[in-house]
Amino acid sequence: MGGVVARALFTLPKFNPNLVTLIITQASPHVAPVLGLDPYLLNFYRAVRHKWLKSERLRNVTVLSVGGGFRDFQVRSGLTSLPCADHNPHKISLVVTAVPRTWVSTDHLSIVWCKELVLATVRAFFDLLDPATRQFTEDPERKMAVLNHHFIRHPVSPMGETQKTTAAFLEAPEAWSEVNTLRLAYTAPKEGQVKYFLFALSSRRKAYSHFYCRNSGLQDWTSWVYGCMQKNSSMCVQAVDLSMGTEHLPPYKVLILDLNDLSAFTHLVVAASNVNGKQFTVECEWQRQQSHSQTITLPVPHVLSFGMTVSDVTVSSSGLLHTVQLQHFHQVYQAFRITVSSHCKTPKERLPDVYRLKVPWFREDSLVTISAPSVTEISGMLHTSRPDNTSSATLQLHTAPNCQYKVSVRTSLPKVLGQVLRLCGPIVPVYTAVTLLLAFEKQLTSIATSKETTSMSQAVATSFQPHKVILPVYVLHALLSCGWFEELWSWRFLPHMDSLAPTVPDSTLADDLSPEAWPFLLSPLLYALGAAVAFWGSALLRVAMRVLSLILALLHRPSVSRACGTLPFWTQLLVAVFLTVLGSAVCGALSIFTAFMFHLYRVLRLQMTERSLSHMLNLAPHKHKKAENGSVEPECNGSNVPPPLLSAVVLQEVRGDLQLHLCLSALFTAPVVLGAPSLLHWLRNMRYSTQLEPDPCWPHYVPLILSYLLLINCNTDTLSKSRLLRLASWLPLPLSVAMLSFSALHLYRITYFLLAALVPMALCCLL
Repeated sequence: MGGVVARALFTLPKFNPNLVTLIITQASPHVAPVLGLDPYLLNFYRAVRHKWLKSERLRNVTVLSVGGGFRDFQVRSGLTSLPCADHNPHKISLVVTAVPRTWVSTDHLSIVWCKELVLATVRAFFDLLDPATRQFTEDPERKMAVLNHHFIRHPVSPMGETQKTTAAFLEAPEAWSEVNTLRLAYTAPKEGQVKYFLFALSSRRKAYSHFYCRNSGLQDWTSWVYGCMQKNSSMCVQAVDLSMGTEHLPPYKVLILDLNDLSAFTHLVVAASNVNGKQFTVECEWQRQQSHSQTITLPVPHVLSFGMTVSDVTVSSSGLLHTVQLQHFHQVYQAFRITVSSHCKTPKERLPDVYRLKVPWFREDSLVTISAPSVTEISGMLHTSRPDNTSSATLQLHTAPNCQYKVSVRTSLPKVLGQVLRLCGPIVPVYTAVTLLLAFEKQLTSIATSKETTSMSQAVATSFQPHKVILPVYVLHALLSCGWFEELWSWRFLPHMDSLAPTVPDSTLADDLSPEAWPFLLSPLLYALGAAVAFWGSALLRVAMRVLSLILALLHRPSVSRACGTLPFWTQLLVAVFLTVLGSAVCGALSIFTAFMFHLYRVLRLQMTERSLSHMLNLAPHKHKKAENGSVEPECNGSNVPPPLLSAVVLQEVRGDLQLHLCLSALFTAPVVLGAPSLLHWLRNMRYSTQLEPDPCWPHYVPLILSYLLLINCNTDTLSKSRLLRLASWLPLPLSVAMLSFSALHLYRITYFLLAALVPMALCCLL
């Protein structure tokens, strides 16, 4: 969040924007927060976004944002893109796997100490210094040139050497060799020697379009490819250095030259001298237009093929560079297992292969280095979706000569599910809250019909009915796609539907983030995940209550009353006043947590009572018989024998109350968890201030506290006699639909919808 705070400084009215001209952020979520837990955070993001999009003075502030890649499970790299980075020349967004000389993914913590990235950043800092002032340069063009040099394309040359320099060769003719074949493969001997290779351009211009060359082992900052301007017999006398276009790959350096740009030269010169005796390898070839600019097209399988369909292609050419366009691979929810197998004719030592997955619309390339022959599996996944309909991801293969390659693509179901969790994980809490709310509805309906409750696990299992919630959401989404309904919706000042933060590189000028439609198609899957979390979470709560009740039994006498753990009216009133004052003076989340603990104590006492009653031996069955006058009286074994002190119906009542309050506790946990960040923030900042300001819980903590305290004394008999029970049992379903529609990006709204269901429930205890 430090990178977001750095950009937020410019929103302060008294902040001088001239004080900061360069910002480098690492794993900072610039697009949207990972979780929208309070309105202040979303308003903060909206203000920062609006400031940077509208202010012309900030266009000259250079900003570099680096994402961590797939190992960063806390902040996905799609959120690290900068607003309008595509249209602003002074904003750069990329993933650390695409940084030259880094090429690795980092988690959210190691990105700040990853040595490869630290070295790239430090080298950039040194090159950003102005030798005259010994301070960071103020020239925006110079800053962008340095950042491009170290973070986007490293030309394997010192910063600043961008001009074509001339060179004169004075070596003897024995050091020169003219290459007339289509490919050169040369390995320098161990003993030092001077060696140059000449490639004639005049005979190759019509048949070929590009010249590809790579070397392994040459020192950095070494000029090694030249364009010959003046030739004397079999040697070049004067040439121009063309090495500044070299690209650094993990095992070697690569240079690709367009012959259309070499009209001023007659020959190409490749320097392969090893004066210091260091061995290296040089491989070059001429490439036709068809093999360079036109790529091999490979349609990827559909995401719903579940790995049953395989798309493959065999690279027939034995060249050094091939490009496979993965057609229709442009969405973040797609995930593939890309297998590249190589078969070589003769076993010998070769340069390693480099497979690069290139994404044209965002700098998130990933590289794999492997030796041929081999079988390599590449994870084909994206951080961002394609913003237009113009391109797809490509697989670039730097291959070994005289080897055949086969590329196979298969959908990976585990990786697809992983992508769904990575992108839609913030929505899962909404589905969990929906499941708990519908389980609460099942309990109320059961009390209204039979005056009994069901077990918590059964209530959660039977409440899993996706069609009741998802279909209304689909209908609302379809209606909002109609212009007239959207205008009517906006005219009534109703909020927009939420899905999740955008997954395309942020290049729009809109103030509000426009949600994408495809997550709605995943609602059944997300509902199942949320229901699983609710089911196992409630099971864990039941186990925790049983264990804690055993510990609490050491401090309390056994009780057989269903009223154990309740609060008298005046105690409720005093506690409510105290918690209200505490929340207003200190922290609202602390008051909510304290009220939750009061209710938790009620659940523990009920658990202790249920255990005590279930171990008693004198519980008689609860039977009735009709007397002679028609009234109902308990049946006894003898006319003069008094009935037992406790009957089995008492145990049933306590168990019913226990199941009811277990369901309430699971439901009460959601507001406590959503308010936990505020509570933790207040605890960490107590040495600075005892009051949390602003407090995200202030609009709702008072009714939430009152609901918690009133429901402490609630039992099944009270609810069954309430006149508001029908209304309370009818509300959860429409509230669940509303929660699912408007809480995906705004998680704090979950508490409001739960409160709308809890307040009528609390009133049932009074009316």
